[in-house]
Amino acid sequence: MAATPPISPARRKQVLRVLFISLLLDLISFTFILPLFPKLLEFYRNLEIEKSGTVLSRILYGLNAYKNSFSKPINDRYDIVLLGGAMGSLFSLCQAIASPIIGTLSDRYGRRTALLWSMVGNIASVALWCAATDFRTFLASRVVGGLSEGNVQLALAIATDISSDEERGKTMAMVGACFSIAFTFGPALGAALSQITTVAANPFATAAGVSLALIVTETIYLYYALPETHPRQQQQQQQQPHANGDTKHAPPVPEHRSERTNSHLLLNLTHFSFILFFSGMEFSLPFMTYDLFAYHASDSGRLLGYIGLIASLLQGALVRRMHPLRVVQLGVLSCAAAFFILGQLETERGLYAAATLLAVTSSTVVTGLNSLSSFEAGSEERGEKLGNHRSFGQFGRALGPLLFCTMYWWAGRGVAYAVGGAGMIGVVGLVFGGLKPPKGLAKLGSKSAAVVASE
Repeated sequence: MAATPPISPARRKQVLRVLFISLLLDLISFTFILPLFPKLLEFYRNLEIEKSGTVLSRILYGLNAYKNSFSKPINDRYDIVLLGGAMGSLFSLCQAIASPIIGTLSDRYGRRTALLWSMVGNIASVALWCAATDFRTFLASRVVGGLSEGNVQLALAIATDISSDEERGKTMAMVGACFSIAFTFGPALGAALSQITTVAANPFATAAGVSLALIVTETIYLYYALPETHPRQQQQQQQQPHANGDTKHAPPVPEHRSERTNSHLLLNLTHFSFILFFSGMEFSLPFMTYDLFAYHASDSGRLLGYIGLIASLLQGALVRRMHPLRVVQLGVLSCAAAFFILGQLETERGLYAAATLLAVTSSTVVTGLNSLSSFEAGSEERGEKLGNHRSFGQFGRALGPLLFCTMYWWAGRGVAYAVGGAGMIGVVGLVFGGLKPPKGLAKLGSKSAAVVASE
């Protein structure tokens, strides 16, 4: 495994600041659309309901055939939710395909170059949303966005490039904190902007326009503020001829090979398994809260805001100080407990107890797995390995809602959550029985490393 080349504290702080600001802009823009999906898809359905042969009519026909195959009737209210789930699965599938490619390109041409090209795709995606006066254009915007969205995985690669082993957990927690903050405020801002109509043919053009402005601002900011962090690309830049024709030769980046602790296959399968069960449960929550407590969008938004707020606090106060393996272990245990509570709950107090556990899960598992994966990747392959790791998670996110909700309607809430909980217990066994602390951390003098060394 290649060691991270030395980097001055000032430069590391500069890059982290750029990453934090750009990720916040990106994720807030990304979360604008989340609370809008029901009304947005309703708008396109009403617009094209009397038209035959359209893309939307064919999709709705297939979804209704799927819905009518269940022995338990599914209320027509869920048609839009199912359509939203299908759109989410399509987006995740596109990301699963594109992530390894984007990561490999970042290893070959540099993180900065790959990120800027990814931003061009993001701009095209949101521009299509701004112009989406029919469902076909909106669908194209989601496909383009899924295939080009590489910001998160490239941010993780950049964060790893500039972090020593002892700094890795804190840096990954910072990336996770961006998610928590964005998911706390972004959906509410998107919902507020959707109330402002500026284009009659596309009532959501205001939210799309602000989202586009954020993405363009982020791209310009990255172009001027983000330096290249890939060690080999940095070396090539330092060896470019000066104006006087001389070439500045930088010393080669030191390579340090150490024994691999966890195989990438094991880490990727753990990521896939966790996201498979977690995303299925996550997608079923609106169905369950509507059935049990007659929740509407505002109630669901308040619940998600609570989860995001608790997750943000945990990222800043706890997760950044913990060993990454301990972070993953805490998160999967919390998730398993949440499954069993959700399968039996009858009161809103129980719902918010489960939501607290889900906040712990949201703030820990993916952050910890990303950190563990980064320890096993050398500098020349980091983008590819982290891209593969993200791809496995996105495949899980594409399949989870379909499989879990099928069980939810066939067998009922209790059985679905019991099976999901049993599956998460399997993930707990995989984490506690299969994953080990990276050997590099055992040599550190930090408190978290001392805990590992004492095992």
